[in-house]
Amino acid sequence: MKKKYLIVLLIFFLIIVFSLANFNFLKKKISQNKKSNIIEKSELKEENIYSSNKMSDVIYSSKDLKGNEYIIGAKEAEIDASDNNILYLVNVKATIKFNNSRKIEIYSDYGKYNLNNYDTIFSKNVKINYLYNKITSEYLDFSFKRNSMLISKDVKFTDLEKVLKADVIEMNIKTKDTKIYMLENKKKINIKSIK
Repeated sequence: MKKKYLIVLLIFFLIIVFSLANFNFLKKKISQNKKSNIIEKSELKEENIYSSNKMSDVIYSSKDLKGNEYIIGAKEAEIDASDNNILYLVNVKATIKFNNSRKIEIYSDYGKYNLNNYDTIFSKNVKINYLYNKITSEYLDFSFKRNSMLISKDVKFTDLEKVLKADVIEMNIKTKDTKIYMLENKKKINIKSIK
């Protein structure tokens, strides 16, 4: 695990070094064009090519002071060109391991992960497994800073006894307090018994 983490860090460092070198080359080239007053539009278009920093099979892990662990992985990751602390993920799997041995597993097609504070937005085909509970939705905003999980868009909660449909499920990670509600006052939460 540490070896993989070191390899990912090395690749990330090399990507940053190559990006900075490419940026300096581009800066010098534009400066030369300004001095000679010969700037052709086609030249500038070619030099302003978007550079992508993609990685495959990435895993990030963090642990808080209480022993809770957050592990997130993806088949593909791309570093945001304007902010090196943001990663865009594809085929995401995250695991939150609480120090009391309970864990939450999260899956989604896409994600946006902040390397600084570990906040993550999961989107499209979101699946959450916790004990005997399953939640599906299209959007999940997970934040350590706010101690919250905000699940929305086509939310469906299933346990051993019932299926519940709502607009939003809000959960405090620390206390496990949960709010389930609809966005419009006239609409009601739909609950059906499985048995």
